[in-house]
Amino acid sequence: MEPRNFDGEADRPRSAGAKQTGRVLVIGPYLRVRAGGADTQSESHVQRDAEARLDEAAGLARAIDLVIADAIIAPINQIRPATYIGKGKVEEIAALAKSLDVELVVMDCALAPIQQRNLEKELHAKVLDRTGLILEIFGRRAKTKEGSLQVELAHLNYQRSRLVRSWTHLERQRGGFGFMGGPGETQIEADRRLIQERISKLEGELKKVQATRRLHRAGRQRVPYRVVALVGYTNAGKSTLFNRLTCADVQAADMLFATLDPTLRALTLPHGGKAMLSDTVGFISNLPTQLVAAFRATLEEVLEADVILHVRDISHEDAEAQQSDVDAVLRQLGINPDDSGRIIEVWNKIDRYEPDKREELLNIAARRPEDHPAMLVSAVSGEGIDALLAAIEERLAAKRTTLDLSIDAADGAGISWLHRNSEVLAKELHDGRFDMTVRVDETKRDIVVNRFDAVPRVA
Repeated sequence: MEPRNFDGEADRPRSAGAKQTGRVLVIGPYLRVRAGGADTQSESHVQRDAEARLDEAAGLARAIDLVIADAIIAPINQIRPATYIGKGKVEEIAALAKSLDVELVVMDCALAPIQQRNLEKELHAKVLDRTGLILEIFGRRAKTKEGSLQVELAHLNYQRSRLVRSWTHLERQRGGFGFMGGPGETQIEADRRLIQERISKLEGELKKVQATRRLHRAGRQRVPYRVVALVGYTNAGKSTLFNRLTCADVQAADMLFATLDPTLRALTLPHGGKAMLSDTVGFISNLPTQLVAAFRATLEEVLEADVILHVRDISHEDAEAQQSDVDAVLRQLGINPDDSGRIIEVWNKIDRYEPDKREELLNIAARRPEDHPAMLVSAVSGEGIDALLAAIEERLAAKRTTLDLSIDAADGAGISWLHRNSEVLAKELHDGRFDMTVRVDETKRDIVVNRFDAVPRVA
């Protein structure tokens, strides 16, 4: 749906149609950017186009099958403590909501509980802010027990501050018998207590999940398998790239947060080495802090990864702003987004460009510093995948040792062990012996040196 600017008259006429159920009005209450001055918005939001932000908000609503009755931009000069937007705009939106017969108004911002309640009273409709909308999406997308636990925990932390005194007939309860007892537990207090008890239980279960993941990581380190993690803005094509690299069948769709639950698959490198590839939940601007905290167990795969692939939808009009948003979340997790030894930028969806534009992107990437390369790929067509795999292998190899050795061709057990526990880079038969060049993890280096009289290769 084409967004409208609600700063007076509409940019386009609104078409009349039959009433539908589940209709929603999406509002973009964005602060005006002051020319030549600082704004209270984050840097990435200053860069981001208002219509693109509103379109993303509408996309979030569509992700849970809501029918968009209209989507409008409501520019504001300052945030109002009571209703976030000014009284005049509240009245205009209330009139529009009534004329469209909408059941829900989505505000593309983070509302305080009192702001949400006041808006619901004024608009006579359910109001959902950006955080609540993302939580709803995550609630529908979670399929595994782990994902469900994390979403429920985030949702309860969000709801705890938004409890309202709905049961006023219970407000005068008293403890004990007669009329001399003190006031008993009110309904809102009981709700808060029940929510807190459930939160404590969920946190305990998630600690078990974290312990299980630590055991899995310890097992991979004994093998050992290096871990490569995919991160990026939602709908950047991470799951499609994951499927392309691992020949898996993880759900991949052109929608926001199509993938939620974490997935790991074996990744075969060009010289036969193995790594574990992890597909994680996509990031988004203003990612709720409750979700970052709740999904800490899942995101630990990113924290422990040897190589992180930052997948970017380079064809998106807000690609630079999306990169800034992802970098902000990485910093929140304690990861330096400028760590060139660990992070590789992957510019995805180059298949959407004409050949001349693609050549221009290649030239831009070629001019980047050697320690900050950009890999141009198309997860759909497979273009650039071989070069990406080579870059991953090279980055992983920086932490491994290359050894030369000679082994009797009759030593089948030894040759088989080398193929299972190292990357065999070269293998030639001379006079009944195999001259081999292998690359091994530091944990296996001494074993290979002592068992096969291997010597480190001089660079």
